[in-house]
Amino acid sequence: MTAITQNLPWFVKDLGISIVGKECYTSLVENLDIGDVKCLKYSLSKGLGIGIVVGGSIMKVPQILLIVNARSARGLSLPAYILETLSYAITLAYSFRHQFPFSTYGENLFLTLQNTLITLLIVHYAPTRSLTRGDNKSQKIVVGTLLTIASAFALYTIPTDLLALLQMTTLPLSLFSKLPQIRQNYRSQSTGQLSAFAVISQIAGCLARLFTTATEVGDLLVSAGFALALLLNIVLGAQLWMYWGESEVKDEFGLREHAPYEKEKERASAAYEPASWESQIHQPTATRATATTASTHRVATPPPRTPSSAGGRKWARKVD
Repeated sequence: MTAITQNLPWFVKDLGISIVGKECYTSLVENLDIGDVKCLKYSLSKGLGIGIVVGGSIMKVPQILLIVNARSARGLSLPAYILETLSYAITLAYSFRHQFPFSTYGENLFLTLQNTLITLLIVHYAPTRSLTRGDNKSQKIVVGTLLTIASAFALYTIPTDLLALLQMTTLPLSLFSKLPQIRQNYRSQSTGQLSAFAVISQIAGCLARLFTTATEVGDLLVSAGFALALLLNIVLGAQLWMYWGESEVKDEFGLREHAPYEKEKERASAAYEPASWESQIHQPTATRATATTASTHRVATPPPRTPSSAGGRKWARKVD
């Protein structure tokens, strides 16, 4: 068997070496040494990392499609996505400038881009309350795009010491990026347009990232960020399970608190049988007019003629 693995085509060998390194490729592929625990863990970490990067490139696509198809961002928290996007961008810049392997952070590049698009879609599909809100939406989208470009430039140029401090802030950012979404789901008793695929993928990705970071990087700041994100994503997953099928979203400002009163009113009206004169009162105007016209123009039938009326006057003798 080793005669085959040691004579694989050059492009297969180069690809394997570029992924797991020459030492582990020789040990695991050419020599088939499955007892090399160190190389097995490293190769598993590389495989998971590549899978996460590929999955991260499409993780938020279902969420984008949900928003575009429904033409609504109902149930999605704008502050949550802004903070989450900022957290992804800081981790991306920190990992890139510290020259970590791309397989350990590559999904943050795709998640940052997808989250930026989702944030702009939330602004675009926000409910309008005035006739001039359309112009405000366009201005907000332009301002948001400019702020995104400025933030990317700043993260690329700031000193690495300051970037390390920003990486520490990703812990509270992860916390505060999920709390608005969790709070909105709890108050609405619904997850709205929140994508189950995205939440489940984030849970699996955080689990895998904890393993790959510990194996390849060993950075406690990055590991702590993934651990906190895992915990909060599990809470979102639990809310998806609890509120599954609840499509009606309650008003966030309590404008629909009279709904129980409306239901009681409907039940009372269904149980009450209106009288005939009440039903006539509650009829539409056109129906009442037609009924009134029909009753006033009813053709009366003449009374039957009696023999006395048919025979003319009846004479009687006067008796003295």
